[in-house]
Order: sequence, then C-alpha cells, then structure tokens
Amino acid sequence: MPQNLFDLTGKVALVTGANSGLGFGFAEGLARAGSDLVIWGRRAQANEAAADKLRAHGVKVHTASVDVTDEAQIVAGVADAIAAMGRIDTVVANAGIATQKPFVEMDAQTYHGLIDVNQHGVVFTLREVARHMVQRAEAGDPGGSMILCGSGSIFQGVPTLTHYGAAKGALAALSKGIAAELGPHGIRCNVIAPGFIITEMTMADPEIGKMIADSVAEKAPIGRAGMPDDLWGAVVYLASDLSRYHTGDTLVIDGGKIVNN
Repeated sequence: MPQNLFDLTGKVALVTGANSGLGFGFAEGLARAGSDLVIWGRRAQANEAAADKLRAHGVKVHTASVDVTDEAQIVAGVADAIAAMGRIDTVVANAGIATQKPFVEMDAQTYHGLIDVNQHGVVFTLREVARHMVQRAEAGDPGGSMILCGSGSIFQGVPTLTHYGAAKGALAALSKGIAAELGPHGIRCNVIAPGFIITEMTMADPEIGKMIADSVAEKAPIGRAGMPDDLWGAVVYLASDLSRYHTGDTLVIDGGKIVNN
C-alpha cells in the first residue's frame, strides 16, 4: 500500500480563532489529515458548532473560550489543552482582527486594540506552547511546528490598514527569532501569508468583498480570489514531519498576485 506521507494521525494541533473563517479552514485541513485538535475562540457556542463539524472527520476535538488579549487566559488555555489532549505538536496562531483607519486619523484605541490581538496574542500563545515543546524535548521527545497566520500586507502597503500590516510584519520577524532560538529542540516556526481569502470576515460587507475579490481575480495569475481550502496544503505540510527541515520561512499563498501586482 502507498504511504501517506502527510498523515497527521497521532498529532495534536492548537488553532486559535478557529470557530470560523481562516482559523476554521486551517483546522479543517488538519482534521482531514488526521490531526486531533484544540480550537480556541471567544464564543463558546460557535466553538462547539465548529467542533461538531470537525469531529465528522473522525478526530478528537477539545474546545475552550480564550480571549488572546488576556495573557492569563492564554496560560490557562494552554495548560487546559495539554491536560485534555496530553500534548501539543502544532500550534496555528491565527486569531486576529482587521479594523480600518486612515493613518492620519490613527488613535491609540484602534492601534492598541488591533496590536493586542494580532501581535501580543500571538506572542504569548507561542510562548506558552514553546515552554511545553521545550519541556517535551528535554524529556527526549523533541519537535513541534509553530505556524503563524501572516498576510500579504507584510510585503505590500495597504491604505487604512497600516496598523494591521505593522502587526503582521512583526510576526514575520518573530517567526525568524523563534526559529533560530528553538531550532535546537527540533521546533520549527513558519508563517503562512494568505492573499485575499473569501471568508465570513472578508465578505462581511458583500459589496466591498466582491469588489476586492474581482480585483484579485484580475491581477492573480490563477484568476480568482482564494478559498479557505486553498490553505490546506500549506498548513498540513508545515504540521507534518515532511517539513522537519523547513523553518524561519514565509509561504505566500495568494494565487500569484504578489508577482503580478
């Protein structure tokens, strides 16, 4: 029988902001590859609805209501995940928000509100999971994959989203530091930078969402905007042992738009 080199059976992944949108897309890709899951989101009811869909793939799913702007909730949430599942092999730091504000009108509340979720929430989530992975490595069980959800705004300026781009750019630098520091423990850290993906959030205003999707379709060589399942290959690869020598990198999944802008 041919071997499935991307089989994630026996692994456990923590995905933040996973009850909808990109986070659910990442979680579904991992579940389809056999990974058990811990999913975080602020809304308990939405978490359970997402978990029911993921369990249909035959995997174990544990949920928790965690606000990633609260360091204490992150610490407790990681401890709860390890207690429930025994280990964490993969973490996908996806939780994020996107607010818009012209730069000349940027105020502290808007700026810090986004940074607290998109940057600080990621830092402390990864720190807690890193502590667990390092302890495992020191006990003779090395390895682990940290995956950050980046953005095309790392590479290109987006009007009214300067604070969003600043946070995502910080994550790109963060991933390289983590990769360098934790590599000796077999821990890898990479970024997935999606282009425009059609989700509940990006289509919250259907008229604006369609306008952006149509623009992307015109510019991207692939000829369309992205869907959450377009990210499955990247997240499954990075969670698998086949990526054991791949770290400190950013994978751009945007249908080629960045090369044809």
